[in-house]
Amino acid sequence: MKKIVIIGANDFQNQLIVKAKEMGFETHVFAWADGSVGEHTADYFYPISIMEVDKILEKCKEIQPDAVTTIASDLANITVSKVAKGLNLPANSLECITLSTNKYAMREAFIKAGIATPKFYKVDRTEAYLFSLGLPLIVKPTDRSGSRAITKVLDFDELNIAIKEAVAQSFEKQAIVEEFIEGDEYSYEAISYHGKHTCLAITKKYTTGSPHFIETGHKQPCDLSPKMLEQVHYVMSRALDALKITDGASHGEFKITPEKKVRIIEIGSRMGGDCIGSDLVPLSTGYDFMEMVIDVACGKAPRIEPKHAPKSAEIRFLFTMEDVEKMRTFEKEHPESIYRISELDLSHAGHVMDSSTRIGYYIIVN
Repeated sequence: MKKIVIIGANDFQNQLIVKAKEMGFETHVFAWADGSVGEHTADYFYPISIMEVDKILEKCKEIQPDAVTTIASDLANITVSKVAKGLNLPANSLECITLSTNKYAMREAFIKAGIATPKFYKVDRTEAYLFSLGLPLIVKPTDRSGSRAITKVLDFDELNIAIKEAVAQSFEKQAIVEEFIEGDEYSYEAISYHGKHTCLAITKKYTTGSPHFIETGHKQPCDLSPKMLEQVHYVMSRALDALKITDGASHGEFKITPEKKVRIIEIGSRMGGDCIGSDLVPLSTGYDFMEMVIDVACGKAPRIEPKHAPKSAEIRFLFTMEDVEKMRTFEKEHPESIYRISELDLSHAGHVMDSSTRIGYYIIVN
């Protein structure tokens, strides 16, 4: 039986575990033991933190898997690249992982490639030269995801606190401060194989807005015109090349400015989280995105053909008890439109600080 190593065991990763088993793989899953659903879904679960790369690699040399992969996690993506390299299995390079998980390195790569980017600085405290930037500003950790410690700064008096919060959340204890990009937000879901990029879907994104921009929902397909889509594909393809993404999924967040320009927020060399890649893309396009991710991880060309007719798909996240009640009402009135409801964690109701502390979600199809 073919074997696959999957890094991570949470609800999002569980979709990948299930898919791999459907494809006939024996699943070996590594994650910190915290009761996540993937611990029980996996054929073999190893209670090793995803940050303990050497221990994972040592165990993988015993397992001798055909592939190592993950979805929806920058931190797990770093481990995948290092373990795959140690096993001589397909994966993006370590240089690619650095460029696509560190926001400062990413901005530098975009500048080198001639891709438009806002003015930015890397800091660990407030610096006098930051005041040469125009307001508003965005402050965020250089190396985190999930909307952690992202703050829109409207007054320089708020800058010091925003930087301290971002630095505290950063693994390398650094923050990036950059000019705020105005416009509607979208994301670009793609699969790459040997350096060739294929866009599978573009997602319309919804957030809480200023100051922290926590994502409240996503919808596919998007509402962009053919002319705008052409510009998006041109910019994003260049950006994927700039980050040296060659193999696997990618998730690029961008905005369309009031002047109709495409401006990149950031790009991850992994599938988008929040069920974007695992659920919305297959539902809205018919493409089996997770199968593609597994195939590429095995060194096989992805099969880019729809397995069913496309639908409209949307995910809505729950922040308050009022959101839960709205979901229950929708479920009662439109049961045929409910695709999945996640497990709910009511402990953060009304006190959501980032994407990891949301109550739960539900997915709608039409």
